[in-house]
Amino acid sequence: METKKVLVAGATGYLGQHLIKELKARKYWVSVLIRKESQKALFENVDDFFIGEITKKESLAGVCENIDWVISTVGITRQKDGLTYMDVDYQANANLLEEAKKANVSKFQYISAINGDKMRNLKIFEAKEKFVDELKASGMDYQVIRPNGFFSDMKDFLEMAKGGRVYLFGDGNFRLNPISGVDLAKVCVDKIQSSGTEFSAGGPHMLTQNNIAELALQAWGKPQKISHLPDWVRKFTIWSLRIFTSSKTYGPIEFFMTAMAIDNLADSYGNHHLKDFFLEEVKEIKSAENISA
Repeated sequence: METKKVLVAGATGYLGQHLIKELKARKYWVSVLIRKESQKALFENVDDFFIGEITKKESLAGVCENIDWVISTVGITRQKDGLTYMDVDYQANANLLEEAKKANVSKFQYISAINGDKMRNLKIFEAKEKFVDELKASGMDYQVIRPNGFFSDMKDFLEMAKGGRVYLFGDGNFRLNPISGVDLAKVCVDKIQSSGTEFSAGGPHMLTQNNIAELALQAWGKPQKISHLPDWVRKFTIWSLRIFTSSKTYGPIEFFMTAMAIDNLADSYGNHHLKDFFLEEVKEIKSAENISA
């Protein structure tokens, strides 16, 4: 069987790096879309590079030539460089989709986020879901992967725990099953090889926010001190940020605070554990602090 040629967009990001390792481990031919020549140094084992600015349609001409599958993890958590969620999460992906259609790419896989289709009112999801709508209407064979929070997203708990206390909104009993980048990359590659159009993907353990706070405090060797703030504080904070700041400021906070007030449960995959991730992070932080001291 002929080896599939896969283009990865968003390759320099957290998930993108893991995706490339997983694709190459399975002997796929891999091209990566990068913004500048110097980024080639970030990759050891890819077959080709395409240099272009995904937010600038004209720079992408030919990016999908001779490509079978496209995987896009393109998106921004925090708006920067004057770019908005609509510029990146929607328009940049739409630019890539247009090139994929021109080149008759056989499948386009887009990595969105858990419950994005249910929270279109949030700035970050408004843009992502606008692209999902366009992808579905494109006539292409497509997949949308909706991962739960990454282990790396849980660092907020770890940062609070370092100070000896974790603050949660409400009773802390909302649940989620965060997933490691390694496990999610395997899910993405497994799915693109199969049929089906939309999938959720989370880690192996369903945890309450209290459980995550406890794991973070344990990783630092701290007593179990968790404070529960009334939910009106969360709602008031979101309202205030929307009124008095730009979407650049409130977008990621709005997303985080809204996600903290619902269950975020995805199908379970993988065998990496948040407890181990926290312990490894603490070890690295302590090592770096000792070096700098």
